[in-house]
Amino acid sequence: MGLVELFLVAVGLSMDAFAVSVCKGLAMKKVSVKGMLICGMWFGGFQALMPMIGYLLGAQFASYVNAIAPWIAFFLLAAIGGNMIIESLKKEEEADAGLDIKTMFLMAVATSIDAMAVGITFACVPIAVIDAARIWNTLLGALLIGITTFALSCVGVKVGNVFGSRYKARSEQAGGIILILIGVKILLEHFGILG
Repeated sequence: MGLVELFLVAVGLSMDAFAVSVCKGLAMKKVSVKGMLICGMWFGGFQALMPMIGYLLGAQFASYVNAIAPWIAFFLLAAIGGNMIIESLKKEEEADAGLDIKTMFLMAVATSIDAMAVGITFACVPIAVIDAARIWNTLLGALLIGITTFALSCVGVKVGNVFGSRYKARSEQAGGIILILIGVKILLEHFGILG
């Protein structure tokens, strides 16, 4: 997985956090930089942490599944992406403006579970960002995911406050489609259809 694919994974994974941030912005009467940064740090931090946890779990059994690794990556990414699309089509829930630790922790965990699954795919499908050990590339990948999510979450709070809820479902759908397409690309590369 190269830098372009990794960035697309980062954008795809951040769409859940972006959508939740939009809801946070919707519920806020006035958006402050502090509120934007709180959302960004919670969501970005967990999106960076969870792929590393997934990688460490996946690395324990990666040597046993190398033959089926592209299939694992495809099914995980397709399942995550499909779930994001399904969730985007469900009835909208009432937005909650709370930025307390308990609320943000639960939301950060909920929006980053899929990042842990993607971290498992990192153990099966190596990241080639720099010419370095696999763990360093995985760490760089996790940081890119976290930074992307941080930025999009901060923007999401402002977007939600300014433009309303019309972008929430679309952002989740776009994120889901991106993850599914990356899964298909990994599978096509495995079969030699793509270089």
